[in-house]
Amino acid sequence: MHLIDLIVFFLFTGGIVLLGCSFFNKRASSDEFTSGGRNLPGWVVGMSIFATYVSSISYLGNPGKAYAGDWNPFVFSLSIPIASYFAAKYFVPFYRQQCSVSAYSFLEERFGVWARLYASACYLLTQVARMGSILYLLAVPMNVLMGWDIQVVIIVTSLAIIAYSMLGGVKAVIWTEAIQGFILIGGALVCLSILLFSMPEGPLQTFEIGLRDGKFSLGSFDWGVGTSTFWVCLIYGVFTNLQNYGIDQNYVQRYHAAGSKREAKFSALFGGWLYIPMSAVFFLIGTALYAYYQVHPDLLPADGIKADYVFPYFIANQLPVGLTGLLIASIFAAGMSTVATSVTSSSTILLADYYKRLRRQTTDREEVLVLKVSSLIVGALGIIVALALLNVDSILDAWWKLSSIFSGGMLGLFLLGYIARKARRVDAIIGTVCGVIVIGWISAAEFLHLPSSGIHEYLAIVLGTIVIFLVGFLLAHLCHSKRVEEGKKV
Repeated sequence: MHLIDLIVFFLFTGGIVLLGCSFFNKRASSDEFTSGGRNLPGWVVGMSIFATYVSSISYLGNPGKAYAGDWNPFVFSLSIPIASYFAAKYFVPFYRQQCSVSAYSFLEERFGVWARLYASACYLLTQVARMGSILYLLAVPMNVLMGWDIQVVIIVTSLAIIAYSMLGGVKAVIWTEAIQGFILIGGALVCLSILLFSMPEGPLQTFEIGLRDGKFSLGSFDWGVGTSTFWVCLIYGVFTNLQNYGIDQNYVQRYHAAGSKREAKFSALFGGWLYIPMSAVFFLIGTALYAYYQVHPDLLPADGIKADYVFPYFIANQLPVGLTGLLIASIFAAGMSTVATSVTSSSTILLADYYKRLRRQTTDREEVLVLKVSSLIVGALGIIVALALLNVDSILDAWWKLSSIFSGGMLGLFLLGYIARKARRVDAIIGTVCGVIVIGWISAAEFLHLPSSGIHEYLAIVLGTIVIFLVGFLLAHLCHSKRVEEGKKV
């Protein structure tokens, strides 16, 4: 890596860390740490939501999938408008009127403390898995470019992210994410332009090769549920993004941080819609990489290369001096923003849903200390997961499978409480147990040598959510009708 690239990289990443640390205020309250003062502009919060979406999973995982396969995973992005619409119309007003910053306090009001702890535990598991996936993908480019040990990069990067997350809280995270959003957009567009105009016959050659080899396919339109068809990815995307916007602490915390309800609604729409064209850019980069190395096969290593490593390899070997540093900085920006979000939101949950339950009366100073210690703990768990993922073939596949399992169908529990007003605690408990059994059956059948479900792993979150809601809903209405009939007899 050239000295100029190193300078560019360290200027961008070091500047982001310093910017985050500049929000440090030793007199900041726990509410400022978790809600950012509740006065942030809508466009800043929206860019933060966008940057949270565009993690290094998107920046490296999506090009890797497009390079090795096609655009089938892009269908996931097409579901975002549905989720952002519901967020602006229903979720934002709902959460803005809640007293607690925790996304799961509502579940305790409806079904008791078990529901809140169940949902928050599922959330924490999902965030730790996500952090591990992203930290791994952050380390890959530096391993390819510099030969630095992946494990060392994971640990050092994590400590830097944890540092500014602890010092500045959610305000630091949101503002740094907004800046990182611009960096990663610029970096991706520059790289795509270079790829397209590096083709011997011009940009159109990329599309000709891609169309010839079926690289733009969105997947089969069959209705089977055993493979990753167009419909499986779309349905998975709808449920996952509804869960993101509807019950994910990352998003709920941002709804509270916006200066007004109108600003919060704008941020939800803006962040979601901006991700769609940028997602297309990442997949087009993967297709362009495929076309580029079809024309220049001699430029790839003789012993082959993993799909997730192709984009970093191109950056290291084909980009002009200076741009390599910019691209690596933008990849880091994508990952740092999402990891910082997971750290602050998870520490908020540990304080609000766990610590404050054990200690009914706490001082503000004590709460701030708990938030910082929790940030360290969550960051350490993310490092452990990242190190465990070193031998995974496709990090995007691994993340989607883990998120389907760890989500635990908690969206179904939320919808049951939000929609089914007659649902009781026992209805929710039975529904949740049934949903967890379904998720376990779909996700773990192969490992536990159980009869195969024949259902793709991505649909675990879908069926788990549906089962929890339907079982709880039907029990509530059947029991209600029975009670009404018995009342009439009396």
